[in-house]
Amino acid sequence: MQMADTMAERAERIRAQIAEAARRSGRTPEAITIVAVSKTMPAEMIRAAYALGFTIFGENRVQEAQSKIREIQDISAMPDMRWELIGHLQTNKAARAAELFARVQSVDSLRLAETLDRAAAAQGKRLPVLIEVNVAGEASKSGFAPNDLRAAATAIVQLPHLLPQGLMTVAPLVENAEAVRPVFVRMRELRDELRRHAPIPGETTGGWNELSMGMSDDFTVAIAEGATIVRIGRALFGERPQAAKG
Repeated sequence: MQMADTMAERAERIRAQIAEAARRSGRTPEAITIVAVSKTMPAEMIRAAYALGFTIFGENRVQEAQSKIREIQDISAMPDMRWELIGHLQTNKAARAAELFARVQSVDSLRLAETLDRAAAAQGKRLPVLIEVNVAGEASKSGFAPNDLRAAATAIVQLPHLLPQGLMTVAPLVENAEAVRPVFVRMRELRDELRRHAPIPGETTGGWNELSMGMSDDFTVAIAEGATIVRIGRALFGERPQAAKG
């Protein structure tokens, strides 16, 4: 990536890569949702990304997202802008998260799911969620272990104020994206297992349609293995002003 690239040039390159990866996997580019990972990014850069057609923004922390939403979002001017939580959520911030975010991608414990369910009930809504899976078993990452996923999913689909839509994972950081292909393959297998053994009520095909996997360095491999959502930060916004990368 050239440091002199503009965001528009980076956006064009990302969309071309997604289109090619989708085509090779027998899908259309429209089948892939891009979440622009806006954590640590200032308001003017988020507005610039929105002007380029990005409408879904991913944040890691409730407090940071709250301040940005207040600063940025003008409902009359940006009615299709939505925010999703992609970082670890503490249970004591579940009520605010249920209020702020269109979807929580990082449900990593049954306790958190139950707390979000109560928060959504208090707000009179059904909150879309993804279940986070720690496929690689990294101690630094949150998420259910694959062996614990079926039991957790079976319990979560019974919570009346949550709408489980799929799975999310954060793959290990590697130099060669091909090294994490097995992680994405395993995620697809886990999704298929849940369709058979923990179907979402009302879904004729079992549900669990979303696979949020793949970031700036590996999203084309993730798409090849079935990703429906990719979370792209650095490849769109450029290097972050803080240490966190996405």
